[in-house]
Amino acid sequence: MGNSNRRAERAPTQAGRAAKVRGVKRAAKARPSGSEEPAKSPANRKLVTSLDRALSILELLNEQRPGWSVSELSDRLNIPKSSASYLLHTLAARGYVRRDAATGKYSLGLRLLSLGGQVRQSIELRQVALGHLRRIVEQTQLCAHLAMLDLGDAVYVERIEAPGFVRMAIWPGLRMAPQITAIGKALICEFDRNAVQKILDQHPVRAAASGELKTLDVLLKELEETRRRGYAVDNQESAIGVRCVAAPIYDASGKIVAAIGVSGTVYQLPPDKDPEVGEIILTEARKLSEYLGKH
Repeated sequence: MGNSNRRAERAPTQAGRAAKVRGVKRAAKARPSGSEEPAKSPANRKLVTSLDRALSILELLNEQRPGWSVSELSDRLNIPKSSASYLLHTLAARGYVRRDAATGKYSLGLRLLSLGGQVRQSIELRQVALGHLRRIVEQTQLCAHLAMLDLGDAVYVERIEAPGFVRMAIWPGLRMAPQITAIGKALICEFDRNAVQKILDQHPVRAAASGELKTLDVLLKELEETRRRGYAVDNQESAIGVRCVAAPIYDASGKIVAAIGVSGTVYQLPPDKDPEVGEIILTEARKLSEYLGKH
């Protein structure tokens, strides 16, 4: 009797499970195509869906044709029409795509031209700068390098070693605090007081030789001196026994986009050689600025 009661109690539960399974299957059949995300492979799980879709839209718009409608983009990329419309509206608001009022079709916007120009300028600058860096090495017998500012860091992007056995601990990709390097000071020499303070807040580092944190007033005075003479100096701030001289490079709008400089030991580059070396670097920096359109 007890066993039959337990079987009777379990029966509705089993029946319920079966009904639930049938319900799930019916729901799956009834769900409209394209309304659910396809299963993602492990390699794709880290992708941000909306960003991935937006980039796919830009890549598709890059094809050689007059333009794409929302429906065409939705069908081609297999994404919901509402999602395609939302992403296109956002991209258009930021200038990355534009909508033709007459046809309602979308094409790439001029904002991408600006971004592409910046990338092209960066690549071209690195390639062109190599000849100037070699000339600096020939004239100074010091290690020469090119750097750019990225997220508040002075980032070395090219380097030419000097002849001899002395090697500087500088390589492409190296990031340094701008306030303790000549090349970094050249990159930020036209920053206003607030921007300079942000650099100090981001990089609470001490100068190698003195062991002291650089104050805002001291750094502002150094940047003012950099602007006056045209080049910046690092006197054993980034490394004990090492000195550096660097000058900024400007683009056509007059904005500093990079800097070139040299590094050497205190014996290779004593303070009394700064004006001579600084003039050599300034000459090459001006040529690079002219190449970028500054007059």
